[in-house]
Amino acid sequence: MAWMYLLLAAVCEISWPVGLKLAQGPGRATFGLVLAGVGMAASGWLLYLAQRQIPMGTAYAVWTGIGAAGTFGLGVAFFGDPASLPRFAGVALIVAGVVTLKLAP
Repeated sequence: MAWMYLLLAAVCEISWPVGLKLAQGPGRATFGLVLAGVGMAASGWLLYLAQRQIPMGTAYAVWTGIGAAGTFGLGVAFFGDPASLPRFAGVALIVAGVVTLKLAP
């Protein structure tokens, strides 16, 4: 169950930078800021629950890695962020590090 909490925490981690970006659009400030605030609170709570069974360093690295990769992907897909090969390679390295932490004894 701890890994499920961590996965949900990472999804919530993605929601708050998206909320801050949405808040910059006209007429969407309230929605974006509420999304960001709820995402931050939920992400933190779920990370807390996950860390009861997953080592802190592993949990934090997985949480931030999934959050960074997910935010990057949404930025490219929906917000016009740059999508160069070196940027994708960097995200692939982050994902490889997260997978290594998950699989390591």
